[in-house]
Amino acid sequence: MIPQMAKTTPLPCLLLLLLCCHSASAQLLDSSAEESGIDPERVGEKVTVQFRVGAEITAVRGACKDIRAMVAVPFECAEQSVRLVSEDFSRHVDKVKVRDLDGGAQQMLITIPYLGAGETATAIQTYEVTTNTIEPPEDEDTVDLVIPKRPDRKVRKYLTSSPMIESRDGKIRSLAGELWRETDDLSTEDGEVTDWRRIEHLYDYMLENIKYSEGPDKSAANTLRDGKADCFGRSALFIALCRANDIPARVVWVDQHCYAEFYMEDAEGTGQWFPIESAGSRSFGGMPLARTIMQKGDSFQVPERRGEKLFYASDYLMALPVGKSGKPTVKYIREEVPQ
Repeated sequence: MIPQMAKTTPLPCLLLLLLCCHSASAQLLDSSAEESGIDPERVGEKVTVQFRVGAEITAVRGACKDIRAMVAVPFECAEQSVRLVSEDFSRHVDKVKVRDLDGGAQQMLITIPYLGAGETATAIQTYEVTTNTIEPPEDEDTVDLVIPKRPDRKVRKYLTSSPMIESRDGKIRSLAGELWRETDDLSTEDGEVTDWRRIEHLYDYMLENIKYSEGPDKSAANTLRDGKADCFGRSALFIALCRANDIPARVVWVDQHCYAEFYMEDAEGTGQWFPIESAGSRSFGGMPLARTIMQKGDSFQVPERRGEKLFYASDYLMALPVGKSGKPTVKYIREEVPQ
């Protein structure tokens, strides 16, 4: 699920009203071939939906000014195309633009100069989103897939610790090393243990030892400690085990869910991302369900929140009061349009 980002830092001499969202789920990926490559032969069925995103802001406690709202929007990536089809902005809205966040997310920026007491401002965009399922590679094609020794800079960032994914934690590193050594005993027809099979062993450990349990998002370390977690905690632990073994991996945030993906290279050095399912049916290297992708990654920096690293670029709002007014309320909108 999309987590709630609750901590804020007051601006000097100004009252900064920061309202954070707690909604369903999300994710993302970069559209460059180097980072987000997916073999065309692995692209499966297409699912097309209309998806609404935006915000409704109401000055329930008096007038406000200099209002800025940020809302995550569906992300264009290798397995998903996005097209804006309509906009619905109230008269209060000055401008709306979409910005990139470090190649892994996009946010809709809503600017409202002034909102009178009791007034409601609305900014909604509707997108046509086409998402493809991803087929796992054929067994014979996994033999030549290897863990990259010198990944591109855009991929290297998915080798380090990030918020909620403590790949340098002592217990996680110890477990990651133990699981990797266990793979030496895994046999194949030709006697060679492939990198693919080694990573699959990490995935199988997560499935077999971490019970799926609905609840608040847990970090990788807490998931390992508790032995149970929801889709985020299970994804976080798998990613942490990968990174502790120098395998690039990251979170994929989708509508109502999240999962993980890991990165490998073929014999020609071409890199690809491979998803794993963190809840429901087992799926390693492919994604049988096409869900609207919102973000990819787990360590974002937002200009308005300097010095903070966020594991999800959550929706939020900033506003200044007029006189002794209080903060406005906000309803974030992110939903599939019923057909």
